Amino acid sequence: MPLDYHLFYQRRLPHYQPPGAILFVTFRLAGSLPQAVIQHLEAELLQKKLQIDVLTDPQNREQTAYLTQKQLFGILDAELDKAHYGPKWLAEAAIADLMCKALHNLDGQVYTLEAYCVMPNHVHLVCTPLSIQGEVYPLSKIMQSLKGNTARQANLLLGRTGDFWQHESYDHVVRDAVELKRIVNYVLANPSRAGLATQWV
Repeated sequence: MPLDYHLFYQRRLPHYQPPGAILFVTFRLAGSLPQAVIQHLEAELLQKKLQIDVLTDPQNREQTAYLTQKQLFGILDAELDKAHYGPKWLAEAAIADLMCKALHNLDGQVYTLEAYCVMPNHVHLVCTPLSIQGEVYPLSKIMQSLKGNTARQANLLLGRTGDFWQHESYDHVVRDAVELKRIVNYVLANPSRAGLATQWV
């Protein structure tokens, strides 16, 4: 079954999650990107999809889709790293702390935690969903648990109501050990790349 790459994970659509696969997931605060950036990314995605759809060689098609996804994610993440727009609640120590605890709490229960990074307006997560009674724990339920619990607690701490997380997330199936190493390095280096830290260990 060929991989089907998406820029955004959409909760109501079926999603390809191979058993035992390592997943790279990025989720962000509600309203953390201006509408103009989102519209630009959606237009780029539509244009690239039309170009990919006419490719007849399956291998070429998959590789082009993979490179397109990587390129568009790079644009998305660079915009988030600027943190020039929208809320930055995860920069508050208490909110970042509850996010870190939530990520660790699910480690060994629904996934194996490979790496993560909490940024002011988004979170990177690399994990391997576990098999529960012979069924791989679905990413949709992992995200529902993570987002639901942290949103409630964060809103209480902030004294606010309303959406805390953006509904859609970016997710990607890690293809091999080489890509895993690259992604983990990317995630761990994110604070220094964004100018929030001088180094990472």
